[in-house]
Amino acid sequence: MEPHNSSFLWALIIIFMLNMNISSVQGLGVNWGTRATHPLSPNVVVKLMKDNGFNKVKLFEAEPWVLDALRNSGIQVMLGIPNDFLAPLASRVSVAENWVSKNISAYVSRGVDIRYVAVGNEPFLTTYKDMFTNATLPAVQNIQAALIKAGLGRQVKVTVPLNADVYQSDSGVPSEGNFRPDIHDLMISIVKFLSDNGAPLTINIYPFLSLYADPHFPIDFAFFAGTNAPVVDGSVSYTNVFDANYDTLVWSLEKNGFSSMPIIVGEIGWPTDGDVNANIQYARKFNQGLFNRIIQGQGTPKRKTPPDVYLFGLIDEDAKSIQPGNFERHWGVFNYDGTVKYKLDLGSNRTLVPAKGVQYLPRQWCVLAPDASENDPNLADSINYACTYADCTNLGYGSTCGGLDARSNASYAFNKYFQMSNQQKGSCNFNNLSVITRTEPTTGKANCKYEIMIDLGKHEKARRTPTSSVAAGWRLQNFSCDVMVVFLLSMIIGRVA
Repeated sequence: MEPHNSSFLWALIIIFMLNMNISSVQGLGVNWGTRATHPLSPNVVVKLMKDNGFNKVKLFEAEPWVLDALRNSGIQVMLGIPNDFLAPLASRVSVAENWVSKNISAYVSRGVDIRYVAVGNEPFLTTYKDMFTNATLPAVQNIQAALIKAGLGRQVKVTVPLNADVYQSDSGVPSEGNFRPDIHDLMISIVKFLSDNGAPLTINIYPFLSLYADPHFPIDFAFFAGTNAPVVDGSVSYTNVFDANYDTLVWSLEKNGFSSMPIIVGEIGWPTDGDVNANIQYARKFNQGLFNRIIQGQGTPKRKTPPDVYLFGLIDEDAKSIQPGNFERHWGVFNYDGTVKYKLDLGSNRTLVPAKGVQYLPRQWCVLAPDASENDPNLADSINYACTYADCTNLGYGSTCGGLDARSNASYAFNKYFQMSNQQKGSCNFNNLSVITRTEPTTGKANCKYEIMIDLGKHEKARRTPTSSVAAGWRLQNFSCDVMVVFLLSMIIGRVA
């Protein structure tokens, strides 16, 4: 064989190996919220993400116990800063430098792959009444300055996760979109700053909320399977609200001189409980449609290249605020304990798999005593007490446990409180109306089950493979695969030569 031909084949080997590494980076993003009374161990959650192909994660704040678990995990991190931090960060660059030192530099140096700092969380929502309007841009600028000073300006980019209400189209067609008049100039300043620093704009798009806010919203338009009544914009027919919403943003950027501005979809998903339209059937339909687009590399009519997408969310959060609605605690594709809610095809013959190594409290439940009367004057107050401190959102109208009979309704509420209280002595004492049973109760509804809560004590002591070992195993697997490919290709070269 000619020497230059041999060199060419070896070049192909190198390109092939590099391509393998690039492919391992591409994947699915997910939001990991921690507002739970009994959160899973971070090591269990990191393993859950890796087992399911989630190699990008968005966190809402810097929590040491979470960040430590992500060390050398191979998972890229978008680290959030809560809105309450915006004013202090905007006040002095030294505050931002201290935050970056403590929460970015310290963890990057220990193997956490932080790629973005998400400054604020939907700070321009109209419901906030301009509470964070003045602080957001200065906070972004100070964080950027702090990253540069720390030597991380190229490695870690700033962004601002915004709600889709920052832009609008009075006519409803994407090509007439523009930023909201009250924050138009501010949005241009933010976008320009991000663009000047090579950073993306992050937007949260929730088709479910369109349906929740408007009972007349065409339900098929919320999904990806098409509609009989598309939104026609010139020569383009929009068959789903995601494409129309996303392209409204693209048009808004283009009109203001930022046609090539990179966009990340920071949150998108569908809840499974807490509302008549929040159910497993709809959630599976929506998220499967979303996953199919990601797998197929499908963009929108205005932008053919798909954006990075972070699914919302990973696990249900039973302590999250329900001010927007009861559905807020049920966005996860996994239940509170990491069990799979519904089947999703992830491509390459993969489906969701549950968390491993989860430890539970003893198999016992708190229920309404058999001899307790449904007419007892203390029953209503006892149920209200239980649901004041425990999560009873799935008992509401249209929810998975809505419509239970009086006895089952009381038992379900009592058990929620009992489990939330770690089955402690006295936590199943509701005016002598309750009793502990070791026979699993049933509700008669397929998706409405009496839970047993995670045992936090055992959970933290459960098998904890060091993160570095997990990463080393991952690298060894990939190294072995690479070696095999090189061996086979070198054999081919030898045969050809």
